[in-house]
Amino acid sequence: MNNKFFQLFKIKDLRNKILKIFFLLFVFRLMANIPIPGINALKLKEFFASNQFFGLFNIFSGGGLSRVSIAMLGVAPYITAVIILQLLTVVFPRLKEMYYEEGNAGRAKFNRYSRWLTVPLAILQAFGFLKLLASQGILERMSSMDMLFNVTIITAGSVVLMWIGELITEYKLGNGISLLIFGGIIARLPSMTYSAYINYSPAKIPVYTAFVILAFLMVAGVVFVNEAERRVPISYAKRVRGNKMYGGVSSYLPLRVLQAGVMPIIFAISILLFPQFFAQFVSLISSKWGIILNNWIRPIYNNIFWYSFLYFILVVVFTYFYTAITFDPKEVSKNLQQSGGFILGIRPGPTTAEYIRKLMSRVTLFGAIFLGFIAIMPSFMRLMTGIPNLIIGGTSLLIVVAVALESIKQINSQLILRKYDGLF
Repeated sequence: MNNKFFQLFKIKDLRNKILKIFFLLFVFRLMANIPIPGINALKLKEFFASNQFFGLFNIFSGGGLSRVSIAMLGVAPYITAVIILQLLTVVFPRLKEMYYEEGNAGRAKFNRYSRWLTVPLAILQAFGFLKLLASQGILERMSSMDMLFNVTIITAGSVVLMWIGELITEYKLGNGISLLIFGGIIARLPSMTYSAYINYSPAKIPVYTAFVILAFLMVAGVVFVNEAERRVPISYAKRVRGNKMYGGVSSYLPLRVLQAGVMPIIFAISILLFPQFFAQFVSLISSKWGIILNNWIRPIYNNIFWYSFLYFILVVVFTYFYTAITFDPKEVSKNLQQSGGFILGIRPGPTTAEYIRKLMSRVTLFGAIFLGFIAIMPSFMRLMTGIPNLIIGGTSLLIVVAVALESIKQINSQLILRKYDGLF
């Protein structure tokens, strides 16, 4: 494997892509460590220690939120914009037609709308976070001009990260947005390890042992389910062209158990953030209604059972939702019919599409429930142990494993394209 790994750097094209990605990740980490002025570091630390939800969101900002940096929002506004537009495809047929039927040109236009929507969302989220931190005494009192300046800088930081993510995606060695989150988690591992070390005591040995065992089981489970697939046998009709015969062979259609990958986790966290931002926005219009909303939202988010229930449901729903976006049974059926392929006992065309849809729905059910349980398991570990780092560590582990597997697949395809063996 080591020889295959070094093959990446022997191929000039791949070496340049990898070095450019590392440079872009370095720029991201640099931005995540440039704080805005007027921060009370002690109160900031206390705030994140007492609020597990914002500690979890800090993962998606690459640690930028815990430093109140110019990249404190990370790629959250862009992810939220994509979610909103994809939900709107259900309501507006034109958007659905653009995304599903117009090919690459339609997807490019759809992505352009996502970028435009990212800007107002970043402004709202930046303003909401700054008002929240100011209300907790973490930020000094700001004048209107200071607030405008900080919101502009934070919004610009999110737009730059969105651009960096799209640049990384173009190199075809992994999803850029996922790799930014991956890079943020990896960068925080030393501090998380040190935090676990200074909190260590002999009495906690069983707790840490259980967490290590759980981590290995999670890694094994994520790898197994991420690679699992249901193989549907496909037969091809014999065709005669001139003096040659084509077809007459058997193959299979792979239906992945976890077609959506890690995106449902990212989507679920983004949606869970929305009520907090909405409450902050309402408080600007009416402090009375803002207090009412906060009093309604906080008990739900601070109750680990309600929080875990919402988290689980959102992960399951978004697993189905993202699978429906990335896997179109009608298109698969159409491609099979054009290539002369068919499923034994199933008529080609709409009947095949319906059969694949039902089969994919059953296969996805297991993957969605598994992903939901993996997502909330660290929360219950935290409830039993009282160690806040466990919930963050579990979610981080889940994302790191899923993103690493996806990147390895794309690297393998690049190597095979150049007539080299894959990494594995």
